[in-house]
Amino acid sequence: MSEPTLFSGRTLIVAFEGWNDAGESASSAAKFLIEAIGAKEISSVDSQTYYDFQFARPQVFLNDKGKREFRWPTTACYRPELSDLFDLRILLGVEPSKNWLDFAKEIAVIVDSEEIDSVIFLGAMLSDAPHTRPITISNTTTNELVAAQVPAEMSLYEGPVGILSILAAEFEAMGIPTMSLWAAVPHYVHNGQVPKATLALINAIEGHLGLQFEHGELPNEVFTWERAVDELAEGDEDLAEYVASLEKSRDEIDGATGETIAREVEQFLREADEER
Repeated sequence: MSEPTLFSGRTLIVAFEGWNDAGESASSAAKFLIEAIGAKEISSVDSQTYYDFQFARPQVFLNDKGKREFRWPTTACYRPELSDLFDLRILLGVEPSKNWLDFAKEIAVIVDSEEIDSVIFLGAMLSDAPHTRPITISNTTTNELVAAQVPAEMSLYEGPVGILSILAAEFEAMGIPTMSLWAAVPHYVHNGQVPKATLALINAIEGHLGLQFEHGELPNEVFTWERAVDELAEGDEDLAEYVASLEKSRDEIDGATGETIAREVEQFLREADEER
């Protein structure tokens, strides 16, 4: 019998809204997966412990009976109802505002109880990338085995980090291998959702896990989004020239190594921290 490969067992997919989520690409990919595998919430953290509601505000909505209710920012773990079909778990939430170490410990308890074998983090960064070309996905890791077998680029990054890095360190200390998938989102069209980056992340997950999901309306959303940006560029000469320059640069470096892409991730993290 052959030895199990990395990410062939029970895998946890992790995404957070906020700092790591340009164009809502990572969180949208996680939401897509939750729906695709028919996953239901099985546990969540206490919002009062980890969130500053001036930064992550609760939302009010009307329930089925017309009553006003509040939806508080949180982080929840999801499990498919038919777990024999999909051996996946999804962790989706809002990046916490405080008590990160306690937060990581609480998430670690959930991960341990679910007997997770490996973890894939989803992230998205703003990049000098043209919307007319495929979205670049970079694979990074701090685990030498993952780097050798997937393969993924070993991260040598030093600088400010988001909650993904804190959780990765916690999971690695538990002996759970982790990898991060980062989508490069065109910085000039990041307001609102970027379905093209979401689909690119989903395709990458499918490739790593050997799964295939029904993409539903997502490809049509990608086409509509691309056409809308095309029309925006057509009506703005400066933007059109800028996109053309990005296309030229992208075509020239289409053979860029994973190390080059990883450096873009690291530069994004540094610049994002300076803007805070």
